[in-house]
Amino acid sequence: MKSSKNGDDVAANKVDAELEEESPPHNMLTDWCPEQSPKTHPTSGAPNIRCHRACATDVDDGQNGKWNRRSWRSLPRSHESLNFIQSSSSSRNSQDTSAIQQNNQVECGAAGGYNWQATKMTVKERFAFMFNNELLADVWFVVGRNMQRQRIPAHRFVLAVGSAVFDAMFNGTLATNATDIELPDVEPAAFLALLKSLYSDEVQIGPETVMTTLYTAKKYAVPSLEKHCVEYLKSNVSPDNAFLLLTQARIFDEPQLAALCLQTIDKCTLEAVQADCFNDIDRDTLLLVLDRDTLRIHEAKLFHAVIRWSEAECGRQELDVTPENQRRVLGRAVSLVRFPLIPVEEFAGHAAQSGLLTDQEVVSLFLYYHVNPKPAIAFKDTPRMIIGKEQCVRRFNQIEMRWGYSGTSDRIRFTTDRRIFVLGFGLYGSVHGPTEYGVTVQLLKAASGKVCASHATTFTCDGSNSTFRALFEEPVEIQANVCYLACATLKGPDSHYGTKGVRKVCVECPNKGKVTFQFSYAAGNNNGTSVEDGQIPEILFYV
Repeated sequence: MKSSKNGDDVAANKVDAELEEESPPHNMLTDWCPEQSPKTHPTSGAPNIRCHRACATDVDDGQNGKWNRRSWRSLPRSHESLNFIQSSSSSRNSQDTSAIQQNNQVECGAAGGYNWQATKMTVKERFAFMFNNELLADVWFVVGRNMQRQRIPAHRFVLAVGSAVFDAMFNGTLATNATDIELPDVEPAAFLALLKSLYSDEVQIGPETVMTTLYTAKKYAVPSLEKHCVEYLKSNVSPDNAFLLLTQARIFDEPQLAALCLQTIDKCTLEAVQADCFNDIDRDTLLLVLDRDTLRIHEAKLFHAVIRWSEAECGRQELDVTPENQRRVLGRAVSLVRFPLIPVEEFAGHAAQSGLLTDQEVVSLFLYYHVNPKPAIAFKDTPRMIIGKEQCVRRFNQIEMRWGYSGTSDRIRFTTDRRIFVLGFGLYGSVHGPTEYGVTVQLLKAASGKVCASHATTFTCDGSNSTFRALFEEPVEIQANVCYLACATLKGPDSHYGTKGVRKVCVECPNKGKVTFQFSYAAGNNNGTSVEDGQIPEILFYV
């Protein structure tokens, strides 16, 4: 049945007129919510809504990605100073976050105006948009100290949902109704990283912010961010920062991170104690390390490191650097130095004259060196380095004469089927009688060329075809099934050399099983050394 077109038009017009009388104006949303109206800034043309959407700046892996010692120094060295964590990097972080806020203010203004919700398709996008955004904010945090203070907007509901501490702060029996909350002990960059995590589940941390962010995550009970920080630290532990991270791991009660730091210190003790951050550790951490039996370092060098630490501690306590004050700040640490392990010549030349030991202690140690049976002393004499019996792999079956040198390194590639520690090399000496050679010995990873160890030394030969030792300063760890280059750059007259070399050698280590060495040709400048003949006839090691 067909309808009348004119009749339909009249009816429709009548309905439209009735709706027009009852309906609100077309832009009623603007009238209801004038603060959300798309009014523009009188000069910029952007909607007049202040939306600072900054984020914690992530440090790249280039120059800015290095561990900054100055920023570490502001971290707590003890539980007592934990509440006064403040980094010298905050100035730069403040500038960075301020710049991001200025850039994002325009962006948020354009996107956060009228009906901004329509541009965010998911709940996560909408919450992420509210991060560091004054839109709908109902609380502001004044973060940092002095010139680095920043006022950061937030939303109570989001914070309470993500943190039990914030929930108690806003909804507990002692809840605060304050609009501005002061947080002088928190870094602005770290607090922004915390908020970023709560609003979007995104984590942005770097070498200069990770410790302050970990502190903030623990303070406000955000375990997911805390876990990210710890994993980041564990993946970046090195001899250069092991002591610093050990101190912080103990303060923040992170046993896994502390154990990893101690393993790194055990393996690379000399490098770790020579790092700048060693002088900044607290005394409890120093005592913990000095009491270990697994440090791979000569005791004399460890004692030099202890002296450096005591000088730094005197400075921190505003004391004159005198033997009396050094002994005072060291306390029990002096008794943990194993002086009986120091050769008597080194002890007499340095430790005995340092002033840190009493006259009675010096006399008792000299008696220990020279008298049998050994008298009882106040210092442990247990060797620190748990080193097995020295072993030697020999790769030649015959010796010939006249191998010359012109400044080029003799090199040979090798792998082992298990982890070992290389002490140095056995090298051939002169065919012209007693001679002193200058030599630089090196161990490198063949794939990357990374130098694992290098040491310039000398050795004296007697003119025989025997081998002569050229050792590294400290044992060098060799990983199983990784290809290394053994290098020796000799300066001196013609020497003996080996021939009839073998590619595979098995060394039987008493009570330690076997170690299998595989030798191969090292391409490039090698001074003629190969598997079949040349220098570096021996590698000295222990399991």
